[in-house]
Amino acid sequence: MVNSNKYSRVNKFEKRRKNTKLLSIMLVIGALLVIVLIGTFIFGGNDEAEEPNDKTNPTNEEQADKPGDSSADDESNTEEQNQSDDEESAADDSNENDSDNQNVETEQVETDDENVVKAYTGNWQPIGTEQQGPHTTNYNEGTQDRAEMEEAARVATGLEEGNMTTWWLERGGEQQVIATVSDNDETKTYRVYLTWVDNEGWQPTKVEELKENDQKHRFQ
Repeated sequence: MVNSNKYSRVNKFEKRRKNTKLLSIMLVIGALLVIVLIGTFIFGGNDEAEEPNDKTNPTNEEQADKPGDSSADDESNTEEQNQSDDEESAADDSNENDSDNQNVETEQVETDDENVVKAYTGNWQPIGTEQQGPHTTNYNEGTQDRAEMEEAARVATGLEEGNMTTWWLERGGEQQVIATVSDNDETKTYRVYLTWVDNEGWQPTKVEELKENDQKHRFQ
């Protein structure tokens, strides 16, 4: 009976000792894991924090390798600004000439043409131009020169924009053009004489109001 109690106490002691040892081992392992996690967090965080700096360097290098980019951009901006200034200047000149041509004094002149109802000259101003350099007359549709011829004819006749048909444009001399135009309903037909003024555009010099459209036969 005594031996039985003795062995029972021994077994309990051994179990307690094993449990204590196992617990100690687990605590050590847990502590090591905590240390590893903390180390990973600290050192891993530094690597990630340094990574943006590594990504920033190529941009700086690329900028250093392209010293001419800023100059090219400046030149492009300067060219665009100069072009814009030229367009604004041309638009201002055109607006000024349009204003001058609203108050034109005309004078009736004699004519021997039986198809002319009346003819008159006036103090029209050149309508302005967007063309630069030496001028060459261009009658082709869609060209700037033709568009300016038609605008000059419209200004001289007083026809409203969008209510003019151009029937014919022909050479009237050196840097001179004769335009035959009418309103869209063909109730009025005009022959307009234009002269080119360098850097100022086409200038109307005389207008003839016609009895009949003598250019319409070309399209019949």
